[in-house]
Amino acid sequence: MSEQASNGFTVRLRREHDGWEVGIIDPAGALAGTRFCSDETEARTYASTVQQHIFWLSPDRFREYYRLDEPA
Repeated sequence: MSEQASNGFTVRLRREHDGWEVGIIDPAGALAGTRFCSDETEARTYASTVQQHIFWLSPDRFREYYRLDEPA
């Protein structure tokens, strides 16, 4: 089985006091986007989807899809 190349982004899950946080980390290591989830199942499902997109999408398409270049 061959190793898949990623687009440089990573995803991080973190337990918070009132739920879960899923962070998208850009290739430079900065937090590029965040989604808060009410429970672990939702957070893991979302993180899994993001991880698949990291392997499937180019960096530009990934940024566009997750709206990472839009101002907050």
